[in-house]
Amino acid sequence: MTTQPQAKTPADVTTPRTAAAPAVPADQVVHAGKDGRGATTVADGVVAKIAGIAIQEIEGVYALGGGAARAIGSLRERVGQKDLTQGVNVEVGQTQVAVDVTLVVEYPHALQKVADDARDAVYTAIEDLVGMEVTEVNVTITDIHVPSDDDDEADQAVRRESRVA
Repeated sequence: MTTQPQAKTPADVTTPRTAAAPAVPADQVVHAGKDGRGATTVADGVVAKIAGIAIQEIEGVYALGGGAARAIGSLRERVGQKDLTQGVNVEVGQTQVAVDVTLVVEYPHALQKVADDARDAVYTAIEDLVGMEVTEVNVTITDIHVPSDDDDEADQAVRRESRVA
């Protein structure tokens, strides 16, 4: 005698248990794992820091940020804290990132070449390390650093110190 398989009743069917998704702050991005093993959360600050590190390695970039940001940054550096996100602003969506960068270029580097190199570095770093698509990288050059400016400031400081002594 053969038995027919019986249809399962709702009481017989169990649904897989899923953990409640944690609340994600607005400044973080969540990537669902491709294999269903979980999600990865990336804070906006991490994306900005990766972009900042990539830009600092470009030849011809003297500093990141506008005048006020650089002044605050120099104070931070004196106490041993460097802000790697200074001059970098990111807008992070679910799968895409837009980046705005403000920088100072060393004289006599070609401005457009430095901007293009910085843009390429940001695209590569974010796409490779974060795994998100970069939609745009806007570069604003706010100043040019002339090395002789540093020499003049150092000379003035030495003269001031010699007058005090």
